[in-house]
Amino acid sequence: MTRARIGGIMQNAHLALLNVTAVPDRPGIAAALLSGLGEQSINVQFIVQCIDQNQRDQVALCVDREDLPAAREIVERIAPELEAGKVIAHPEVAIVSIFGPDFRERPGIAGTMFKALADRQINILAISTSISTVSAVIEARYLEAALAALRNTFDLP
Repeated sequence: MTRARIGGIMQNAHLALLNVTAVPDRPGIAAALLSGLGEQSINVQFIVQCIDQNQRDQVALCVDREDLPAAREIVERIAPELEAGKVIAHPEVAIVSIFGPDFRERPGIAGTMFKALADRQINILAISTSISTVSAVIEARYLEAALAALRNTFDLP
């Protein structure tokens, strides 16, 4: 079987994930969270938001692991104003990404990546994609296994 050619693999191993659950779906939620963090010079390196069947949002944010205590304090302070549910922290996560040209025109790239991770029993905590990148947040302890799985799955330069 021919392996799909990609441009490469990126990683960031020193992250923490904050999940803000059960937020009412309305304008200003992301602005409130990201502004609050930005005002304290906390960089958000990953963000994904989705709406459930009850029209409640879940927002997942990755910050540098060293920023987790301050970021969690800020988000927990803002959460009641947003009428959010819980704030759940995962203190040791990593992002693994594949990139390449024209992923939007190449069906199956994301599925291939996620199958490679699943075959190694690596659970995905959050997913984000763009035209040229597919990223997965995973527990940091599985980063080396994830990188090996991707190297074995894809044709790299």
